[in-house]
Amino acid sequence: MIDSTIIYILFGVFFLLLVLGAPITVSLGVAALATYLSIDENPMAFVQIAFTSVGSFPLMALPAFILAGALMEAAGISRRLVDIAEAFAGPVTGGLAAATVFACMFFGAISGSGPATTAAVGMLMIPAMAKRGYDRGYASAITASSGGLGVVIPPSIPMVIFGISGMGLQPPPEAVAMHGDFQTLSIPKLFIAGVMPGVVIAGFLLMINYVISKKRGYRGLTNSWSWPHIRATLKKGVWSMLAPFIILGGIYSGLFTPTESAIVAIVYTLIVGIFLHKELKWKPTLRTLETTTWITGRVLLILFTATVFGRLLVEQRVPAHIAEGMLAMTDNLYLIWAMIIFFLLFVGMFMETLAAIMILTPVLLPIMYMLGMDPVHVGIVVVCALAIGFQTPPLGENLFVASGIGGASIEEISLKALPFAAGSVAAIFLIAYVPEISLWLPRVMGY
Repeated sequence: MIDSTIIYILFGVFFLLLVLGAPITVSLGVAALATYLSIDENPMAFVQIAFTSVGSFPLMALPAFILAGALMEAAGISRRLVDIAEAFAGPVTGGLAAATVFACMFFGAISGSGPATTAAVGMLMIPAMAKRGYDRGYASAITASSGGLGVVIPPSIPMVIFGISGMGLQPPPEAVAMHGDFQTLSIPKLFIAGVMPGVVIAGFLLMINYVISKKRGYRGLTNSWSWPHIRATLKKGVWSMLAPFIILGGIYSGLFTPTESAIVAIVYTLIVGIFLHKELKWKPTLRTLETTTWITGRVLLILFTATVFGRLLVEQRVPAHIAEGMLAMTDNLYLIWAMIIFFLLFVGMFMETLAAIMILTPVLLPIMYMLGMDPVHVGIVVVCALAIGFQTPPLGENLFVASGIGGASIEEISLKALPFAAGSVAAIFLIAYVPEISLWLPRVMGY
């Protein structure tokens, strides 16, 4: 049985500190430490678990991908990807907004971050849409909504964190007895599995954009596709287009690991920015290092304390008891998926994505193991659902980025982003209820 006193201390201290306004890192750390002291555990175990959590080899991919994404923006790679997306949009109704969605997919394939994708694409596309007669609130809303693709299209920083959090969680013996052995969880497999879900979500966004643009009279960029212009932008952006192929191709082919691919991305960007595009200057490069240091430090501090918090949950068998409670309510897989998705959507509105993944993975993964779910499929649904938090208030990081660029208020952007949030939710239910969307490509590629 769960020791209820321990759970009261763990969650009581955590929520009390959050209400008092303490940072989530402090709330997690103090709650875990208070629980360790209450059960007479040596506090050194707290430090050892926390230190081990930030010493894993796959975690080295985190700062490297952040740096690669920042460097690619400074090197002119992101601008060329946007130009290519615009050229292909051509005469399509709402073509410039559609190009924004495609540009976020392209940049998401090299940045792995939602706010970074929103900033890189929004700086170019929001002013361009405003000049073409788009409402600034709408331009900002579709940019903020599409920016969430940055964490779904691989490589993805949240997928790295889910992989690290989930690889240490073995399926419960009763789950193995009911369903047999489970597929192993790995970061490359998560990356491959994220491709098709990213395309599905982008498809829903494009459909909604087409309907709204047709209603509002947002016409295409041109009267017809200009193949000479498309060829010219492809020629100019060939080195930019190669970046995601080199990064993802190397991972999928087994040539290098996700961590090594991030280093390859940095080296490739430096070569392209300095010698080919000749746009990477000294001061912008220093700013990318500052950005990388700030983001990485914040994430590692959260990981440091969230790992200990999660370990306490597992040791007290909280996930197992939650699973039993849910299964006692219903054994209908679709209803359980619906409860989990709505719960993740709610959490994503108030909690930073990486922190939510680190806290919830030890709880959710054992539940889904009991239902026989593939951990890779679970990871994709978790990341996709929490990614909607980037475009929903009150946290909504993408909303703040887009508001700062476009000048529209958070309230206006939030309201105009609602149709895109609804479309994304519908896409997530489709991804959850049809596992093959996530698992087909990894199986085809031999994983």
